Amino acid sequence: MLVKMNRQDYELLTRVDLSKGCFEPLINVYKGRMKEETSIPISEMKEQFYKQLTEGQQALFMFYVYYHHVSKSIPEFYWWSAYFMAQPKSWSAVKASIKYFDDDSFVSLLDKIELVLKRHDHPATLKDFAITREHLNFNKELQESINSLYDEFIKIAPMTICNINKYIENNLQQFVEINN
Repeated sequence: MLVKMNRQDYELLTRVDLSKGCFEPLINVYKGRMKEETSIPISEMKEQFYKQLTEGQQALFMFYVYYHHVSKSIPEFYWWSAYFMAQPKSWSAVKASIKYFDDDSFVSLLDKIELVLKRHDHPATLKDFAITREHLNFNKELQESINSLYDEFIKIAPMTICNINKYIENNLQQFVEINN
Protein backbone atom coordinates (compact mmCIF):
# COMPACT_ATOMS: atom_id res chain seq x y z
CA MET A 1 0.00 0.00 0.00
CA LEU A 2 2.44 2.65 -1.18
CA VAL A 3 1.58 6.25 -0.44
CA LYS A 4 0.78 8.03 -3.69
CA MET A 5 2.31 11.46 -3.99
CA ASN A 6 2.98 13.80 -6.86
CA ARG A 7 6.55 14.99 -7.34
CA GLN A 8 5.75 18.55 -6.28
CA ASP A 9 4.25 17.40 -2.96
CA TYR A 10 7.22 15.11 -2.36
CA GLU A 11 9.67 17.93 -3.01
CA LEU A 12 7.79 20.19 -0.60
CA LEU A 13 8.33 17.72 2.20
CA THR A 14 11.49 18.47 4.07
CA ARG A 15 13.60 15.77 5.66
CA VAL A 16 11.83 16.55 8.93
CA ASP A 17 8.40 15.98 7.38
CA LEU A 18 9.14 13.01 5.12
CA SER A 19 8.42 10.23 7.61
CA LYS A 20 5.37 12.04 8.90
CA GLY A 21 4.19 12.58 5.31
CA CYS A 22 4.51 8.84 4.68
CA PHE A 23 2.81 7.90 7.96
CA GLU A 24 -0.23 10.20 7.90
CA PRO A 25 -1.91 8.64 4.85
CA LEU A 26 -1.43 5.19 6.42
CA ILE A 27 -2.96 6.15 9.75
CA ASN A 28 -5.87 7.80 7.94
CA VAL A 29 -6.59 4.59 6.03
CA TYR A 30 -6.23 2.60 9.25
CA LYS A 31 -8.64 4.83 11.17
CA GLY A 32 -11.09 4.76 8.28
CA ARG A 33 -11.12 0.99 8.29
CA MET A 34 -11.59 0.89 12.06
CA LYS A 35 -14.67 3.12 11.72
CA GLU A 36 -16.24 1.00 8.99
CA GLU A 37 -18.96 -1.30 10.17
CA THR A 38 -17.90 -4.83 9.44
CA SER A 39 -18.33 -8.37 10.61
CA ILE A 40 -14.55 -8.85 10.77
CA PRO A 41 -13.13 -8.73 14.32
CA ILE A 42 -10.99 -5.65 14.97
CA SER A 43 -7.88 -7.73 15.65
CA GLU A 44 -8.26 -9.44 12.28
CA MET A 45 -8.86 -6.10 10.54
CA LYS A 46 -5.70 -4.70 12.13
CA GLU A 47 -3.67 -7.68 10.93
CA GLN A 48 -5.08 -7.44 7.40
CA PHE A 49 -4.17 -3.76 7.25
CA TYR A 50 -0.68 -4.40 8.60
CA LYS A 51 -0.03 -7.19 6.08
CA GLN A 52 -0.83 -4.80 3.21
CA LEU A 53 2.11 -2.60 4.16
CA THR A 54 5.65 -3.06 2.94
CA GLU A 55 8.18 -4.05 5.58
CA GLY A 56 9.40 -0.45 5.75
CA GLN A 57 5.86 0.87 6.12
CA GLN A 58 5.18 -1.63 8.90
CA ALA A 59 8.22 -0.33 10.76
CA LEU A 60 7.24 3.29 10.14
CA PHE A 61 3.66 2.64 11.20
CA MET A 62 4.55 0.93 14.47
CA PHE A 63 7.17 3.55 15.34
CA TYR A 64 4.77 6.44 14.85
CA VAL A 65 1.82 4.75 16.55
CA TYR A 66 4.01 4.28 19.62
CA TYR A 67 5.71 7.67 19.31
CA HIS A 68 2.50 9.68 18.98
CA HIS A 69 1.01 8.09 22.07
CA VAL A 70 4.04 8.29 24.36
CA SER A 71 5.38 11.71 23.39
CA LYS A 72 2.56 13.75 24.94
CA SER A 73 3.61 13.64 28.61
CA ILE A 74 5.30 11.51 31.25
CA PRO A 75 2.02 9.85 32.35
CA GLU A 76 1.18 9.07 28.71
CA PHE A 77 4.71 7.74 28.13
CA TYR A 78 4.29 5.47 31.13
CA TRP A 79 0.76 4.26 30.45
CA TRP A 80 1.14 3.65 26.73
CA SER A 81 4.46 1.88 27.20
CA ALA A 82 2.83 -0.40 29.77
CA TYR A 83 -0.18 -0.90 27.49
CA PHE A 84 1.96 -1.82 24.48
CA MET A 85 4.08 -4.14 26.61
CA ALA A 86 0.91 -5.89 27.84
CA GLN A 87 0.32 -6.82 24.19
CA PRO A 88 3.37 -8.93 23.36
CA LYS A 89 2.69 -8.86 19.62
CA SER A 90 2.46 -5.05 19.57
CA TRP A 91 5.47 -4.54 21.85
CA SER A 92 7.50 -6.90 19.71
CA ALA A 93 6.42 -4.99 16.58
CA VAL A 94 7.46 -1.66 18.13
CA LYS A 95 10.88 -3.08 19.00
CA ALA A 96 11.22 -4.65 15.54
CA SER A 97 10.36 -1.31 13.93
CA ILE A 98 13.22 0.43 15.69
CA LYS A 99 15.60 -2.41 14.85
CA TYR A 100 14.49 -2.16 11.22
CA PHE A 101 15.71 1.44 11.16
CA ASP A 102 18.92 0.32 12.92
CA ASP A 103 18.54 2.73 15.82
CA ASP A 104 20.49 1.20 18.71
CA SER A 105 19.79 4.11 21.08
CA PHE A 106 16.04 3.74 20.79
CA VAL A 107 16.23 -0.07 21.00
CA SER A 108 18.21 0.36 24.21
CA LEU A 109 15.57 2.75 25.55
CA LEU A 110 12.80 0.23 24.83
CA ASP A 111 14.80 -2.47 26.61
CA LYS A 112 15.18 -0.18 29.64
CA ILE A 113 11.45 0.59 29.65
CA GLU A 114 10.70 -3.12 29.54
CA LEU A 115 13.08 -3.84 32.43
CA VAL A 116 11.59 -1.11 34.61
CA LEU A 117 8.02 -2.21 33.94
CA LYS A 118 8.87 -5.87 34.59
CA ARG A 119 10.74 -4.96 37.77
CA HIS A 120 7.56 -3.26 38.99
CA ASP A 121 5.40 -6.29 38.12
CA HIS A 122 3.45 -4.71 35.29
CA PRO A 123 1.09 -7.11 33.53
CA ALA A 124 2.33 -9.04 30.51
CA THR A 125 -1.17 -9.33 29.03
CA LEU A 126 -4.24 -7.13 28.76
CA LYS A 127 -6.18 -9.68 30.80
CA ASP A 128 -4.59 -8.41 34.01
CA PHE A 129 -4.10 -4.82 32.85
CA ALA A 130 -5.34 -2.35 35.47
CA ILE A 131 -2.62 0.28 35.16
CA THR A 132 -3.67 3.92 35.36
CA ARG A 133 -1.73 7.03 34.52
CA GLU A 134 -2.00 8.05 38.19
CA HIS A 135 -0.18 4.87 39.26
CA LEU A 136 3.08 6.81 39.02
CA ASN A 137 1.96 9.11 41.84
CA PHE A 138 1.95 6.21 44.30
CA ASN A 139 5.34 4.70 43.51
CA LYS A 140 8.20 7.17 43.77
CA GLU A 141 10.86 4.70 42.61
CA LEU A 142 8.84 3.88 39.49
CA GLN A 143 8.12 7.57 38.93
CA GLU A 144 11.82 8.47 39.08
CA SER A 145 12.71 5.67 36.65
CA ILE A 146 9.97 6.68 34.21
CA ASN A 147 10.92 10.37 34.45
CA SER A 148 14.51 9.47 33.59
CA LEU A 149 13.42 7.26 30.68
CA TYR A 150 11.11 9.99 29.38
CA ASP A 151 14.00 12.48 29.47
CA GLU A 152 16.06 10.01 27.45
CA PHE A 153 13.16 9.56 25.03
CA ILE A 154 12.86 13.34 24.52
CA LYS A 155 16.59 13.52 23.71
CA ILE A 156 16.83 10.60 21.29
CA ALA A 157 13.44 10.67 19.51
CA PRO A 158 14.36 13.60 17.21
CA MET A 159 17.52 11.73 16.13
CA THR A 160 15.45 8.60 15.54
CA ILE A 161 13.03 10.53 13.34
CA CYS A 162 15.98 12.02 11.45
CA ASN A 163 17.36 8.50 10.88
CA ILE A 164 13.97 7.30 9.68
CA ASN A 165 13.72 10.25 7.29
CA LYS A 166 17.14 9.42 5.85
CA TYR A 167 16.17 5.78 5.50
CA ILE A 168 12.98 6.70 3.63
CA GLU A 169 14.90 9.07 1.36
CA ASN A 170 17.34 6.29 0.48
CA ASN A 171 14.61 3.65 0.09
CA LEU A 172 11.74 5.70 -1.28
CA GLN A 173 10.33 2.80 -3.34
CA GLN A 174 9.34 1.04 -0.08
CA PHE A 175 7.17 3.97 1.01
CA VAL A 176 6.05 6.22 -1.81
CA GLU A 177 4.86 6.01 -5.37
CA ILE A 178 5.71 9.31 -7.03
CA ASN A 179 3.49 10.48 -9.86
CA ASN A 180 4.73 13.19 -12.16
